[in-house]
Amino acid sequence: MIVSVSRRTDIPAFYSEWFFYRLREGFVHGINPFNRKQVSEISLRSDDVDCFVFWTKNPAPMLERLDLLAGYNYYFQFTLTPYGRDAEPRLPDTRELVEVFHRLSAAVGRDRVVWRYDPVFLSAKYTLDFHAAAFRQLAERLHEYTDLCVISFVDLYAKTARNTRPLALLPMEEPEMRQLAAMFSSITAEYGLMLESCSEKIDLSGYGIQHGQCIDRRRLEKILGGRIDIGRDANQRQECGCVQSVDIGQYNTCRHLCAYCYANFNARMVEACAAMHNPRSTILSGELRGDEKITKCRAEHLQIVKDSAVENTGQLSLF
Repeated sequence: MIVSVSRRTDIPAFYSEWFFYRLREGFVHGINPFNRKQVSEISLRSDDVDCFVFWTKNPAPMLERLDLLAGYNYYFQFTLTPYGRDAEPRLPDTRELVEVFHRLSAAVGRDRVVWRYDPVFLSAKYTLDFHAAAFRQLAERLHEYTDLCVISFVDLYAKTARNTRPLALLPMEEPEMRQLAAMFSSITAEYGLMLESCSEKIDLSGYGIQHGQCIDRRRLEKILGGRIDIGRDANQRQECGCVQSVDIGQYNTCRHLCAYCYANFNARMVEACAAMHNPRSTILSGELRGDEKITKCRAEHLQIVKDSAVENTGQLSLF
C-alpha cells in the first residue's frame, strides 16, 4: 500500500506532530471529501505501508524527526517556486527554503527528493523573463540535491480563478506553454536534471519532457528494490499518471494560503478547519461525530520482484 501524505494539504509543514502521533498509534481515519459519513480506516503500520509519499512546500518541521520513519520507505515531493507574497503569502523566504531542501536531501538522499516547480503561471509581474531567471537560479542551487524537476501549468478551476484574480494572470495557451517548456528544458539539460510534466494534456516530448508520475512506479521500484505490479490511480483526473495510493489529508487545511491552490476554497474556511485540528484526533481536522460508516482500508502489500541489478549492486536504474 502506498500512502500519500498528502495531495490535499501540507502535512509535513503544519501537521507533522499529528502525523507522527498517528504513526505511533498505527492508523488514521480518512474522510471522503464528498461525504463526511464515509470514513476509511487506514493502517500506518510498517507491516502494511510499502511507501509514504510526502507532498510539501516546507518540510522543516519534520527534519529533526526523520528517525521516527525508520523501518519505512518514503520520498518527498518538494514544491519550490520563486513567487512573492502576493501569490504565496505565508511561505518562508525562497533562500531559506533552498537551505531546507539541501538539508532534507542530505538527510534522505537526492533520489528521495523531487523538485516541483509548479504551478507555472504568467502575469505582468511573473513574465517569461522572470521564469527564465528564477528557474535558472533555482536549478543552479538544487541540481546537486535532486535528480528530477517536475513542472505543471496553472489550472484555473472556479475557486482558483477567483482566488488568483488579484494576480491578474495572463492566458496560458499552447504557445506560451511551449516557450516555457523549451526554456525549462534547456536549463535542466545544462544542470543534468531530468524534467517531467505533471497532469498535462500537452505533449512536450519534443523538448525532452515526458509525462511524469508523482506517485511514481519507477521511483517506487528503485526505493523498494524490485519491479512492482501496480495500476494507475483511477481516482485521479485522466491526465494524471500516478499509480494507486490512499491519501490521508483533508481539503481546506493548508495554511500556506497560496492563491493558486486547488485544495483550498478560501482563507476563512482554512482558518476554521485549522482551528478544529487536534493533534490527538484520528482525523486531520475536527473529530468523528459517531454517525460515520467506518470501513477498514484493505492493506495489500505490493508484490516485489527482485531485480538482478538490485541484488548485485544495491541500486536500480531509475531512468
